[in-house]
Amino acid sequence: MNQILRTPPQPATPMKERRGVPASPPVRIAHVVSVAGSHAVAVLEHVAQGAVAAKDPRVQIGALVKIVTPNTAVMGIVSAMTMPMPGLDTEEEMGLIEINLAGEVVNDDNSKRLTFKRGVSQLPSIGDPVLFADRHDLTRVYAPPAIASIKVGTLFQDPSVPARLLTDDLLAKHFIVVGSTGSGKSCALTAILQRLLYEHSGAHVVILDVHNEYATAFEGMVERVTLSNFNLPFWLLNFTELAAALTSKDQHHDAEIEILSEAVVYAKRRYAEAAAGRVRKAAEPSHVISVDTPTPFRLSDVTAYIDDRLGKLERTHNTLPYRRLKTQIESLVADQRYNFMFGSLTIQDTMTDVLSRLFRIPNEGRPITVVDLSTAPPEILDVIISVISRLAFDLAVWSNGAVPMLLVCEEAHRYAPASDKDLTFVPTRRELGRIAKEGRKYSLSLALVTQRPSDLDPNILSQCGTAVALRLSSERDQQVIRANTYEGMIDLLDFLPLLGDREAIVLGQGVSMPMRIKFDQLGRTAVPKNMNSGFSKSWKSERLERAALDTIVTRWRSGGRE
Repeated sequence: MNQILRTPPQPATPMKERRGVPASPPVRIAHVVSVAGSHAVAVLEHVAQGAVAAKDPRVQIGALVKIVTPNTAVMGIVSAMTMPMPGLDTEEEMGLIEINLAGEVVNDDNSKRLTFKRGVSQLPSIGDPVLFADRHDLTRVYAPPAIASIKVGTLFQDPSVPARLLTDDLLAKHFIVVGSTGSGKSCALTAILQRLLYEHSGAHVVILDVHNEYATAFEGMVERVTLSNFNLPFWLLNFTELAAALTSKDQHHDAEIEILSEAVVYAKRRYAEAAAGRVRKAAEPSHVISVDTPTPFRLSDVTAYIDDRLGKLERTHNTLPYRRLKTQIESLVADQRYNFMFGSLTIQDTMTDVLSRLFRIPNEGRPITVVDLSTAPPEILDVIISVISRLAFDLAVWSNGAVPMLLVCEEAHRYAPASDKDLTFVPTRRELGRIAKEGRKYSLSLALVTQRPSDLDPNILSQCGTAVALRLSSERDQQVIRANTYEGMIDLLDFLPLLGDREAIVLGQGVSMPMRIKFDQLGRTAVPKNMNSGFSKSWKSERLERAALDTIVTRWRSGGRE
């Protein structure tokens, strides 16, 4: 298998073991003065505020701290810092820190080792000491050794401690990567996928790439599917998808739907009879065939059925739905942009071949399929994504989860919008919603990438168990992430507008505890392709000649086909 990463991921090893130096004793910084539910308030002690502690870590928002109780050590995150009476002439200024409680460190009955667990069985009490979490605590919480995980970066609190995502919970419960334009969403997703692929050679990943970014990010591990080298036969569409491609949206829609339904069933029966080598009447098929049965059929049989019905109609009947439906079919067949779906001269049952290539079965050393949709006609983009999503779900169902798979939706808000009034992407919204709600049962995982979570269908967003949030400036988008966070750690999301490059806040089921991380730097050959090289550089000289423009126009007209 072609190696993506230049150095293999290293296991989380305590600093004491790596550097051969004794661990520093725990630093007491405060004591508890108030506890209410999952929230505690502590008074900073003088040693934590003065020059004596200059060599120790600063107390700051987002830091992990440990509250020592008689039986356990309760772990929490500093969410706020205040000084109620600054500037008064008192012997000692008083500082307060607010702590969100998240879990506790206890002795595991099986391993007999200290283990971090979510939830708090014994709440802190007044006077309990608050200590800085040392490197052993950080490793125990954020990099649990007994759970399958992948290293994607380092902790913001201590760069010597790896930041790890819990593989099974991350994938089984879906995840979303959000961030403003330029915040590094594509690089964050690439870092996650690279680590997953490095450690799991039998993976099956499909990326719906609407900007043609990822084909070069995984070196020799990619099966690149484009509209010019892949045939997605129209007969694989279910009836809803076929109707979205062929029927109008005006007052004749219902009539066209009825005509198309009858014509498709007729055409499928004709093909089935011919394939079986038997001559039967259309009303006597060898097996039950419906509009959604994934069997081949010919569009010529569909148009022949429409012509036959037109010939039998009386002049008083409305023939417009028939004529419009036939015209739409003929125009799609003639349009070169749709050759990948309607351009095949012969109709053959290639369903197994399509599934094999699209979902990498077997993966043959290329576990990731990048479907380049950058040149897909906008009016049929919904249909293409809907078909791929539905095929992934149906394959997962009919194989009883034998092919664990990850479907990655780049720019998900474009084809799974929040507004119910947008009828363009109804099939895609339904299929992605079905994966989000039921995919876990069949080992089908969903990864959404978006810069506008507020524009994403809330029913799909709510099913994402893990959120990887990079810099996000819009207050509306921040509110959506807060509303879909059930960690009790939403104070961390206040940092979203302040995050630097490659920094993120990760919350949810895919991490042991919410954390602020810095993603690992990707190598030059492992970064997603960026079409924009910068205006200041591009405008230094002329970059495009007339001959090159002619080539672009030719590709444009042919829909990307050479």
